[in-house]
Amino acid sequence: MTSIAFEPKGVIPACLMPFDPNFAIDERAYRRHLNDIAAVDGVDAIAINGHAAEVHALTIEEQHRAVAVTVEELAGQGVATLVGIYSNSSLEAGRLAARAQAEGAQGLLVFPPDFMALGGHLRPEMSIEHLKHITGASDLPIILFQYPLISNLSYPLSTLIDLCVRFPSIRAVKDQIGDGNQHERQIRELKALDQPVRTLTTHSAWLLGSLALGCDGLLSGAGSVIPDLQVALFRAVQSGDLTQAQAVNDRIYPMVRAFYDAPLLDMHNRMKEALVLLGKLERAVVRPPLMKPIPAEITRIGKMLSAAGITGNTVYGYAA
Repeated sequence: MTSIAFEPKGVIPACLMPFDPNFAIDERAYRRHLNDIAAVDGVDAIAINGHAAEVHALTIEEQHRAVAVTVEELAGQGVATLVGIYSNSSLEAGRLAARAQAEGAQGLLVFPPDFMALGGHLRPEMSIEHLKHITGASDLPIILFQYPLISNLSYPLSTLIDLCVRFPSIRAVKDQIGDGNQHERQIRELKALDQPVRTLTTHSAWLLGSLALGCDGLLSGAGSVIPDLQVALFRAVQSGDLTQAQAVNDRIYPMVRAFYDAPLLDMHNRMKEALVLLGKLERAVVRPPLMKPIPAEITRIGKMLSAAGITGNTVYGYAA
């Protein structure tokens, strides 16, 4: 198996996980979905086993299988496999990391344990211990997930900086802090480290503004539907072409409303419905307790696709 060097930057869509009517993984549809995204010029990696893939509802064996299938499908395409490490057990997180590396993944996306919402921000030694188990099991580059402030799972800035210094394999932060002031401060302070750490934004509801603050890329579930538009926006910002960036953002904005309006937990359900409307998925099945959007909302998603100028013939075909 030929590996590729992975630098956590650029455009990294977080893929969805298709299911059949009996809630089993539809592997054929998953392979097609991966290849649809990977075919977009400018996509640097695909993140799997994350929120977009309903990782909370995947068994450990299903997560392992997703890694194997993804590595197989992306081989030779110049697109890296980034594996989500999502577990409330640091021991299990270490095993997931080791398995991902053994299967041929190029990077890890590390989530904080959910139960740390009960006060983990007051116990930074818990975050250190969690990372020790992961970095002890794998030397793959890590993207650390910085959750929103309102989640009570975000790392205080001092903890975030300390983790990046302690663990040199942390090469980037996926930032969803949700506060513009804190977002900019983190970008600047991470860049100022002796070993600079990149910022990948996942502020998909205000992507243009976030990228303009100096992010090194983006990691977003919306990339499972509009990777071409995300690439076009990132390139326009990188080149300093504000007029072009605004034009692309005008096309992205209807999809912001389609995906990210309340309740936010329905965002990936809506993305599946969008891909069905575009002929990219056969069905939009989500695992309970997530629920299928009602018909009126599916109709609204279709209208937002039209407002963005996206059809089955144009998706993944945007010309920058």
